[in-house]
Amino acid sequence: MTKVLILYHSSYGHIERMAKAVAEGATEAGAEVAIRRVPELMTEENARRAGMKWQQDAQLARVEELTEYDAIIVGTPTRFGNMAAQMRNFWDMTGPLWTKGALVGKIGSVFTSTATGGGNEVTILTVIPTLLHHGMIYVGVPYSVGELLDISEVRGGSPYGAATMAGGDGSRQPSTKELAIAKAQGRRVAEVAAKLKS
Repeated sequence: MTKVLILYHSSYGHIERMAKAVAEGATEAGAEVAIRRVPELMTEENARRAGMKWQQDAQLARVEELTEYDAIIVGTPTRFGNMAAQMRNFWDMTGPLWTKGALVGKIGSVFTSTATGGGNEVTILTVIPTLLHHGMIYVGVPYSVGELLDISEVRGGSPYGAATMAGGDGSRQPSTKELAIAKAQGRRVAEVAAKLKS
């Protein structure tokens, strides 16, 4: 069975919700799915003061477990057009895996959350070089996913990966269309990973 890891950081719950939709799609495609979150760098006191969602269901990820999966789908909020420091810190610890080529040939994919849509695509693009340096194969979301062509409402998401817009105060939750794109991304990654594995 194809094994897919959803590896995420979520400050306010938007990426956490998207991760569950990505996992749903990958599961429907027949994959065994694990959802893990990267460690928080802020103290609990500071995180709570900032209004962050401290309690989340997902277990903390360990760098060494990345080798156990056929595909890794990364979820990170934007931080001024870049991946969040928590996600960057996690990947900065993967040097020993890079040295051994432990992730070469695995599938990589990325989804994100932004306040206004600014950084929607570029945040994903900040993660892709890390995946490529590890020798991973990037899979995005094709325009055959109908929601990508639907401009009847404001939404995140592009061929680079699923996305949501949280609003400046974080009050907007992922829309039905954004979750559909996330689910389609999970399904596509699982399908491609299964084909490469066979």
